[in-house]
Amino acid sequence: MDILRNAPLGVYLEEPHTWLHRLDPRVKLIWLLSVLLSPILANNLWRLVVVVALLALTAVARLPRRIWSRQLSWVLALSLLTFAVTGLAPDGLGVFPQPQRQDVQVVNYGLTGIPNSESDSQEVTRAWVTQTRQWPTSYRYRLLRFSVFGRTFQVSRRSLSVALRVGTLIFTLLYATNLFLLTTASEEITEGIGRLLQPLKRWGLPVAEVILTLTLALRFLPLVMEEVQNLVRAVRTRDVRWGSLSFRSGMQTLLALVERFFENLLLRAEQTAVAMQARGLTGLDHPLRWHPLQLRRLDRWMLALLPLFWLVRIAGFGQV
Repeated sequence: MDILRNAPLGVYLEEPHTWLHRLDPRVKLIWLLSVLLSPILANNLWRLVVVVALLALTAVARLPRRIWSRQLSWVLALSLLTFAVTGLAPDGLGVFPQPQRQDVQVVNYGLTGIPNSESDSQEVTRAWVTQTRQWPTSYRYRLLRFSVFGRTFQVSRRSLSVALRVGTLIFTLLYATNLFLLTTASEEITEGIGRLLQPLKRWGLPVAEVILTLTLALRFLPLVMEEVQNLVRAVRTRDVRWGSLSFRSGMQTLLALVERFFENLLLRAEQTAVAMQARGLTGLDHPLRWHPLQLRRLDRWMLALLPLFWLVRIAGFGQV
């Protein structure tokens, strides 16, 4: 399955077996949801802290460099590209301060010095603008302005804030999920979700059916990718030149490939059903346990750190 081996994201790493692999999947699921939900209504400083924490977690976990370097490069490239495009895009606040001429109707509110003519109003406006420009201040709304190939670009405070928000959110979503999938097998994911959904059985939710369907889907998707790859290799080996075929011949060849594809998938499904029966799965009343889930000392420490994580997030990094 070369397609799956060469996929840069979402591939389970069996060896080496790090401490992230040994964590209970339920603990990892809870932490993943916390990391993904914590940037909501948070300031940009917290989003940068989450990004740095994910990078530090990658270094502390002692994952192979050949694995995380390739995956990290893809995610960083996408996040930086999004940051650059969003930062240089117009911020939508193309407004400028315009001094308003005082009207006679506001005299009753205690305002004095109302100009009586249009010329007096213009003089007051020019004096107000001159005085405003002379006020000493270090605030600048436009942070950077440059021209490239005759086009003028600028980076404002709003565009920089939006760029940081979008770039960090994309990095957090992709890389946190990738770390979870990198250190958690698909059977562990379904087993952990099933244990967390057990209380919902009281309200009649078919938890066993949902978990079995999810497990089969996660195990069957690699087989679909493998069949697609086999068909592509078969077409290349036989040197099928689609440009030289007529419309009718091309449709016949395409339908033959689709028919062969579904035949192979149905054969794989039958083999999966036979394998399940051979391993003793006779029904949903007697489900198989791939991984005996048990909270260890490290899992308890990680759960104990979760309230501290949310306390720091809510107390110090709320959105202003």
